[in-house]
Amino acid sequence: MFMRYTFLFILFFSVTSGFAQDDAMRLLQKVKAKMDRVNDYAATGKMRTDVVFIKAPVSNIRVYYKKPNRFKINRDGGISLLPKGGVSVNLNALMLTNDFTALDAGKATIAGKELRVIKLLPLQENSDVVLSTMYIDELRLLVLKTNTTTRENGTYEMEMQFGNYADYGLPDKVTFTFNTKDYKLPKGITLEFDDGSKQQQLPKNKKGRIEISYASYQVNKGVSDAMFK
Repeated sequence: MFMRYTFLFILFFSVTSGFAQDDAMRLLQKVKAKMDRVNDYAATGKMRTDVVFIKAPVSNIRVYYKKPNRFKINRDGGISLLPKGGVSVNLNALMLTNDFTALDAGKATIAGKELRVIKLLPLQENSDVVLSTMYIDELRLLVLKTNTTTRENGTYEMEMQFGNYADYGLPDKVTFTFNTKDYKLPKGITLEFDDGSKQQQLPKNKKGRIEISYASYQVNKGVSDAMFK
């Protein structure tokens, strides 16, 4: 069933799109080549968790990344509410292998910018990611938005703003939204809610929003494996 759906999806976009599949792959490879310049980084910033029923003040954070997909956020004063595969995906993880098909989905305008829309469809039946849609600034080779549907944690969205570190494909700000009804808490984690109670499950049908604003990056200076334990 999965492979049949994949075939029909590819056939539909092959017929309707004027931007060839090979062109979509070439664009993604250029974006990936830009991000591949980053072997590791250590960053500082602030995290704002906008989920009204959870006590989560703005927190100072340190973020660590090491190629190919090691990523960790250390947050002052509590756990970080990050759905599995969310911000920690770090974009590169969406393109770590060639086990996906890239399909053109036309163009879209976001914040006054015309962006190329590319859909990534994994070829592996056991992939947790069902579909990813990327909105790409073709001139700057930057991904400004992604929308990802997963088997385990529903659909989540990331929006990126770039500034001082755009040459490395590293954002100044990431805004991450998800549905709490689809989010599964890791085992052993208890969250404290605004009414003082402690619960193991998140309330249903609520929107979660996380903003990470980066203050600085140290790029390719070396990050110890011990930082990810």
